[in-house]
Amino acid sequence: MIIQTAPGGQPRLAVMMYEHTALAHQLARSFGNDRFQPPEPSDLMFHVVLHHDAGWAELDRNPVTDETTGLPYNLVDTPAEYITVTSRLSPEYNQRQHPFCGLLSSMHSWGLYNGRYGLSSMVLIDKIPPQDRPLAQRMLDGELDRQKRLKAELAQDPLAQDPTASAWLEEDRLFQSYKQLQFFDTLALYFNRTHPSQRGEVAFEHVPLSSRQDTTITVRPRAGDVYELSPYPFSAGSAEFAFAGRHIEPGQHEKDGGWASILAGAPTVWERFRLTPA
Repeated sequence: MIIQTAPGGQPRLAVMMYEHTALAHQLARSFGNDRFQPPEPSDLMFHVVLHHDAGWAELDRNPVTDETTGLPYNLVDTPAEYITVTSRLSPEYNQRQHPFCGLLSSMHSWGLYNGRYGLSSMVLIDKIPPQDRPLAQRMLDGELDRQKRLKAELAQDPLAQDPTASAWLEEDRLFQSYKQLQFFDTLALYFNRTHPSQRGEVAFEHVPLSSRQDTTITVRPRAGDVYELSPYPFSAGSAEFAFAGRHIEPGQHEKDGGWASILAGAPTVWERFRLTPA
């Protein structure tokens, strides 16, 4: 679950992970133009983007309380005993759709703990207390084993004999898909995690133009709900996106029947924004 920031004294927007991935999916379907190659294979890429955090479903329905905030744990602050389970369940879900989906989802899980394969300075494993490191390492070792197994399955798939399909497993091409997933994920998080009044300029590095060339995309608030991107990676000249959440307050679970009932009964709140070229 994501707990969005808010100005002092205001309720916080709780965003379920399926709501976060729904926004990432909107971005993925809009991505691509004369400069930026679109996601391929499109149907499998759209599936894994939409479900890359599917392992959070049970925890999001009945989250654990962070006693320091009185709110559900916010994303990477979730204790290892819970977040490592979500990291394992997400690729398990995706591999049932297709080995390629499972492979990218597993790379996403492993990458979160290891600086996104060197693409990010945020290394989740460093936030895990020493006593919980063995638990996390077992999960990470399991994901490396999963990746080897799924690559072998893909290599034996009849589709892999087709030159287009076999290219999916070439390292440059595979990491192009991985970096696309990371861009859709982190750009969605930019909006999900931060209150509109508190968003600033952010640079997103290692966004692939192709399998061999990356660039940095800068996002800047312009006015109201409009944000400009430079360079601009989407097919439409200007595009509107939206995501949902629900407002909650610290300690609310203690008097209103627990987080499960609060989240189930809270009204849905939508945030909309428009992306345009700089």
